[in-house]
Amino acid sequence: MRYGIVALPLLCSLTANAREPVEVRWTDDPLSRLKAMAMLQSLNADLLSHPSATLTLERWCGAHHLARDAKVVARLVKGVDKPLPEGAREQLGIGADEAVRYRQVQLVCGNLVLSEADNWYVPSRLSADMNRELDSTDVPFGKVVQSLHFRRQTLSAELLWSPLPQGWDEGAVLPPGTHRPLAIPAHVLQHRAVLVGQDNRAISLVVESYTSNVLAMPSAVLAPTP
Repeated sequence: MRYGIVALPLLCSLTANAREPVEVRWTDDPLSRLKAMAMLQSLNADLLSHPSATLTLERWCGAHHLARDAKVVARLVKGVDKPLPEGAREQLGIGADEAVRYRQVQLVCGNLVLSEADNWYVPSRLSADMNRELDSTDVPFGKVVQSLHFRRQTLSAELLWSPLPQGWDEGAVLPPGTHRPLAIPAHVLQHRAVLVGQDNRAISLVVESYTSNVLAMPSAVLAPTP
């Protein structure tokens, strides 16, 4: 089940899929669930209000001490491919025979993968130099095509996981705490957007999936103030 965006941020423990073990202590209790929801909504709002996910995650990484050096870098995942999502050709404004290329990039802070971005782009709407750079380097797509003065049109932003039950904001009873680790899936938030060039033609469809590592705060950061 997917959850519509409300308006708060999130809290949790690392999932089994987390890339790098970090000492975190998200426990399954009502207060932790409320904090988790608040953190997740805060991150979502920050991402939606700034054009660069990389810089937003870098600020998040530094503010929440996710790594010693709060520097987010892009890492190209090679040798992978994914088919176009349903309806993508209509969103890109292309016909059935138009060539589309796929690129996946991870945004990493320290040893933690914070985001995995699937990007389907239309090579015929880019220059030869842009296509060459996208094929051979780790440079983020937005930086490669920045001379096109593109704009971002957000299609959707949704929580993939909610630490609180449906109807919690209308008085639904929170689940009792078990005091066991709070179970969180590998991906907690997803954004879908189309990048449109200054000629009003779409150049790319991007799906950004944010991992549970955005909540991998050290236990000292999570501990309540005495």
